[in-house]
Amino acid sequence: MEQELLEIWQATLDKISEKMSKPSFETWLKTTRPVSLSDDTLVISVPNDFTKDWLQGRYAEMITETLQDVSNKNYHVHFITPRINEDETFDTSGEKETAPRLKQVEEPKLSSSWLNPKYTFDTFVIGNSNRFAHAASLAVSEAPARAYNPLFIYGGVGLGKTHLMHAIGHHVLENIPSYRVLYISSEKFTNEFINSIRDNKTVDFRNKYRNIDVLLIDDIQFLAGKEQTQEEFFHTFNALHENNKQIIISSDRPPKEIPTLEDRLRSRFEWGLITDIQSPDLETRIAILRKKAHSEKITVANDVMLYIANNIVTNIRELEGAFIRVIAYSSLTNRNIDVSLAEEALQGILSQKNRPKFITIERIQKETCEHFALKPEELKAKKRTRNVALPRQVAMYLSRELTDASLPKIGEEFGGRDHTTVMHAHKKILQDMRNNNELRGTIEQIIEKINNCG
Repeated sequence: MEQELLEIWQATLDKISEKMSKPSFETWLKTTRPVSLSDDTLVISVPNDFTKDWLQGRYAEMITETLQDVSNKNYHVHFITPRINEDETFDTSGEKETAPRLKQVEEPKLSSSWLNPKYTFDTFVIGNSNRFAHAASLAVSEAPARAYNPLFIYGGVGLGKTHLMHAIGHHVLENIPSYRVLYISSEKFTNEFINSIRDNKTVDFRNKYRNIDVLLIDDIQFLAGKEQTQEEFFHTFNALHENNKQIIISSDRPPKEIPTLEDRLRSRFEWGLITDIQSPDLETRIAILRKKAHSEKITVANDVMLYIANNIVTNIRELEGAFIRVIAYSSLTNRNIDVSLAEEALQGILSQKNRPKFITIERIQKETCEHFALKPEELKAKKRTRNVALPRQVAMYLSRELTDASLPKIGEEFGGRDHTTVMHAHKKILQDMRNNNELRGTIEQIIEKINNCG
């Protein structure tokens, strides 16, 4: 019975793969598993509720029809989510195959001056740190203005936000070539707006941005503090949203943490779906290096990739940069790529990264306040409102983690608070980070700024 179950679902997947694009198939069906077959129902396990809702909402009919066609029986499909997360991780040996092998179909190339041809869903490496953001981006690109509007993606520098935005643009144009899709950075939007005022061409500016089908705007935090530009973007957002046009926004932090952002914009950014990208884990970093090696058409041993992945952990941009540096060093010295060569090539980078820095509580307070748009004296004051209490607890947690200061000393630096207050803050943040990806991402960003400071 189990063999029959596997064969039926495998045959169904083979048929479905011919009807769907490769990115869509790999995102929504690659991780599905047949669980049971009884009477007229095939039970399929999917990794999470997001995938379950998407399959039920958009593909259930097609999957059912394909299943019935393959089995010659009137089967129906029922999706379930496992109680234990069954998401596969990347196999660092490169030998494991967890999904049906598909025929490699060449995706149509798009010519566009504003979309990077390298940034597609095919070239995006999926891991635990970005799986949800990738799925949300693909969902939006398959059903613009019908899935999540706006889609707000946030995360640190070099983690793949821009890659996903370009991939959305490519995928929309592949499926709906007539759509008007525009990708732009917030800085360029601001500069164009300023120039339109100077040249008395605000009507042209508004026509450009309010008569498109999909707007992808990168680094929205750049608008913070720019009142006139925020006013203009507010009306642009409203015009597009009211006309059922898709808006995708990226930022280095969630909307509520962007300082001097108008509340009316903040609330609109929260209308749709907010998703984050975290720093890649080891398996994902190795998978990224494998894909990079494949694109560069070179063979690199696993131990070399493991060495690079273990030493470059901050972001994808630095990881790929280190990999290219190793390749270049090999070419220039006319030597094979091995671990000793990688150590030599990255010696300057790693010694700089690993150089010990003297981190003070004052520096932690400064970077925490900058992130949350507070003044250092507010952390030391008696105020206990949430907008101050959380940043204060974060700063206390970081002071405990990153310095050798005693609990009483940390308490003293935060307005003469008792050492038990510091203990409570440290314990609370530690517990909250386990279940709150947003908080964990915020703390990672602050730590990165602290390490890069001075």
